Amino acid sequence: MLHLFGLNFWITDTVISTWVIMGLLITLAVVVRIKIKNFKDVPRGFQNFIEMLVEAFDNYIKNQVGEKLLFLGNWFFTVIIFVVISNIIGVLSIGILRPPTADWSMTFGLALVTFFLIQVMAVKFRGGEYFANFAKPYAGFILFLPINILGELARPISLSFRLFGNIVAGVVIMALVYNITPFFARFFLPAALHAYFDLFAGVLQAYVFTTLGLTFIAGAIEKPEQG
Repeated sequence: MLHLFGLNFWITDTVISTWVIMGLLITLAVVVRIKIKNFKDVPRGFQNFIEMLVEAFDNYIKNQVGEKLLFLGNWFFTVIIFVVISNIIGVLSIGILRPPTADWSMTFGLALVTFFLIQVMAVKFRGGEYFANFAKPYAGFILFLPINILGELARPISLSFRLFGNIVAGVVIMALVYNITPFFARFFLPAALHAYFDLFAGVLQAYVFTTLGLTFIAGAIEKPEQG
C-alpha cells in the first residue's frame, strides 16, 4: 500500500504486472518507431515482419467490420497485444508475475471500453434510430424495452467474464498441479500444461475477446432489415 496526499493506493499483483507489461509495450513501440525511420522501399528482415503483421491485422479488421471501420484497428491491435502478453506473462516471468487478466477488474475495464465503442460507433452510423431499435417491436415496447436494454448492458459483463474465467481457471489449475507434483517432476509435467493453459489458451482467448468486440460493433452499426 502506498500513502500519498492523504490517500491510500493499493499496489496489487495486478498493478505491478500491468506496469511491467506497459513498460514492455512502450519499449517495443519506441524500438519499432526508431526502426521505421530507416525502412527501405524493398522490405526485408525486421521491416518485412512488421509490414506483414500490420497488413495481416488490417485484413483481419476488414473481414470483421469492413473498411469503413478500419480506423479501429489501432485500438484493437493494442488490445490484442496487451491481452496476449497479459495472458502469458506468467510463463514469460517464470511464475513471478500474475496475469492481470486473472483479475476481473482488468477484464471488465477492457470490456467496458469496448462497450462504449459499440455505442459510439452505433450512434455515428445509425444516429437516433439505434436507440429507437431498443423499443422494437413497438407494439410491445413496454415489455421489450427493458429486456433489450438489459441484454445490451450484459455484453461487457459476459465479455469480461469469458476472458477472466478462462485465465483464472488456468492459474488455479496450474497452482494445484504444482502443489501435487513432486519437486523433481515439476520441470516436466507442468511444462506441457503451461503450453496449453498459458500459451495456447492465452493467445486463443485474446483472439476471441477481440473478435467478439469487433462482432458486437459490426452488429451495432448494421441497420436491421425492414420486414
